[in-house]
Amino acid sequence: MAKRQDTKKFFENLSGAGKSIGVLTSGGDAQGMNAAVRAVVRMGIYVGAKVYFVHEGYQGMVDGGDNIEEASWESVSSMLQVGGTVIGSARCKEFRSHEGRLKAAHHLVQRDITNLCVIGGDGSLTGANLFREEWSGLLEELVQQGLIDEKAAQNNSELHIVGMVGSIDNDFCGTDMTIGTDSALHRIIEVVDAIMTTAQSHQRTFVLEVMGRHCGYLALVSALACGADWVLIPEMPPEDGWEEQMCQKLSENRADKKRLNIIIVAEGAIDSHNKPITTDHIKELVVSCLGFDTRVTILGHVQRGGTPSAFDRILASRMGVEAVLALLEASASTPACVVSLCGNQAVRLPLMECVQMTQDVQKAMDEKNFEEAVRLRGRSFENNLNTYKLLSYRKADSELPNSSFNVAVLNVGAPAAGMNAAVRSAVRVGITEGHKMFAVNDGFEGFYKGQIKEIKWGDVGGWTGQGGSILGTKRTLPAKHLDKIAEQIRIHNINALLVIGGFEAFECLLQLYEARTSHEDFCIPMCVLPATISNNVPGTDLSIGADTSLNAIVETCDRIKQSASGTKRRVFIIETMGGYCGYLASVGGLAAGADAVYIYEEPFDIRDLQSNVEHLTEKMKTGIQRGLVLRNENSNENFTTDFIYQLYSEEGKGVFDCRKNVLGHMQQGGAPSPFDRNFGTKIAAKAIQWISRKLKESYKEGKVFANTEDTACLLGMRRRAMVFQPVVQLKDQTDFVHRIPKEQWWLKLRPLMKILAKYKTSYDVSDSGQLEHVTRVRPKKVD
Repeated sequence: MAKRQDTKKFFENLSGAGKSIGVLTSGGDAQGMNAAVRAVVRMGIYVGAKVYFVHEGYQGMVDGGDNIEEASWESVSSMLQVGGTVIGSARCKEFRSHEGRLKAAHHLVQRDITNLCVIGGDGSLTGANLFREEWSGLLEELVQQGLIDEKAAQNNSELHIVGMVGSIDNDFCGTDMTIGTDSALHRIIEVVDAIMTTAQSHQRTFVLEVMGRHCGYLALVSALACGADWVLIPEMPPEDGWEEQMCQKLSENRADKKRLNIIIVAEGAIDSHNKPITTDHIKELVVSCLGFDTRVTILGHVQRGGTPSAFDRILASRMGVEAVLALLEASASTPACVVSLCGNQAVRLPLMECVQMTQDVQKAMDEKNFEEAVRLRGRSFENNLNTYKLLSYRKADSELPNSSFNVAVLNVGAPAAGMNAAVRSAVRVGITEGHKMFAVNDGFEGFYKGQIKEIKWGDVGGWTGQGGSILGTKRTLPAKHLDKIAEQIRIHNINALLVIGGFEAFECLLQLYEARTSHEDFCIPMCVLPATISNNVPGTDLSIGADTSLNAIVETCDRIKQSASGTKRRVFIIETMGGYCGYLASVGGLAAGADAVYIYEEPFDIRDLQSNVEHLTEKMKTGIQRGLVLRNENSNENFTTDFIYQLYSEEGKGVFDCRKNVLGHMQQGGAPSPFDRNFGTKIAAKAIQWISRKLKESYKEGKVFANTEDTACLLGMRRRAMVFQPVVQLKDQTDFVHRIPKEQWWLKLRPLMKILAKYKTSYDVSDSGQLEHVTRVRPKKVD
């Protein structure tokens, strides 16, 4: 992909000199707000603007005084890993009145603040927009009252506003994820995993209430991520008679060797008559109907607390930088916008379009038009809902379509958290589609040895939360065993193949595709799902397992940084995994607030190491007396972790001391994060549906024959969409020697990390959001 050189625009041309930016957090707090504040402050100072904290949200703006204080680079240090909001947030009645807004305008004009970055929910953002619309009127009033002079009114004649959505409910239209949602899911899943062990011991049923007054996102996604038996959300009220259905499902699951039941309820859940469904009501139902030992747990404010997840820190940091760029580019004619995420891409959307659509969802729900409400919530919500429906209702054998196809699933390469969720989803969706599903143990090694057996619906119960690979996985490639593998395909009459794994899985599929000419047995639909912590598979922006690994890295870096809080003046050198791919080191570095990150993709020499040491020496003179340096394991064969550690120790003598840490296999283990459970579940479901279509298309004269390029694909996430790409076409995009894709999107995040660590760098903003519009009615899916 050649970038159009002439359209590259760099933000060096965007100066903030002479501008003042105010940043505030408003409404309910959410984890990751601090990361957003930090990014706004540092990016603002970086481009030469003054940045002010507005403490306690709009209340601080109305009260003025010490509530509005200038921020410095050091003042946002150490807040990346803190939950909530350090600058405070308050619900403010006064700002809703004209007098309140007049006071707020006065306090801003006194400091020449005409750029506001508001981090909050839809209420806070609507308030900001109203403030902007009234701005010139408010200034006129202030002049008339003699509170400001004409010159001040002229200098501050335009107010620019950019919003970032901070809300754990993910209830804002136009954005896939709001800041705080992923962290809230982490809290919920931690609790559910803990409850499952005690429920299992006593064969209990647990009813859990999660937050979400008007939006069922948290309930829906956590139900998907823990394989809950039943979920109740405001967007999908159950039909009349749901009580019997639910109890029947719970008792069927118990009969199927399952020792526990989990029911997840959103606090705003209602039935089809708009009557609230409470946790106590459900408990009474289960006890009276089934006599199961039932307990209720209400999670409450636990969900808002705790440290932000890696995803939220990166999201907030990307959005914070994007918000400053949007403010620098704003003019009198541009509408107030929100910066948000669509797929994996930063976008800017008109604030009021998003607010309008968010209000339309509520209206649709009030009018009991629930299908419309789900559609307005956006594609991410809709996909989750459809996947949940697919996986949760087990049809009776008589209801299943009879496909008479056999589909085999296997894991290849190193284990990655989330693989098991993908296998579970594939098996269940496959059974629902009428196929017979076969599990292969130990990758292609098990395949050629014949370790293949049928796997049933109940066999994969409880797999979502398990780390590693339950099926077993090996790095063996099929090339040397083609005859034996072909024989096994004949013996078991395998009609399609789903391979879940990392770079090896991609190579395996390529080998099988290329062997089609000599072995007709491989002329069947085949699909790879990328699952590796290294995130080094071509054709996809993200792999199953990378998010879990990032969280492990970030959590460890937080602890390591904290260990220096007593000693002062200490630099840590930390080695991460990833092979030759610098994804974990770079993105982990962005999330942990690293000072430097060494990776293979960005060659470095002794001069770079020297300048990094000097940079840290300067930093030690300020109030921040610790440093964090990450190094990818294969970034350079001579500049090893030991070498860098010794160099820093020698050069830093008398200024700072060093410690080194090799993180090792802790990055591969652990329970999968909510993101990986979900990602695995959703892409596996999509892959099986694709396999079903390809089987139907290639079934002729009583057998399956598929030998075209588009029947051996990799399913990946590319920018905003999930795409099936023929593996043979991905060959040219791959560096096979170093096992990485030739183009990697996340390299664009590296300058961000450098800016936030106070390095002068060049940052290509041609990719940053142009203002787009909220799309309402989407055309039906064309595959």
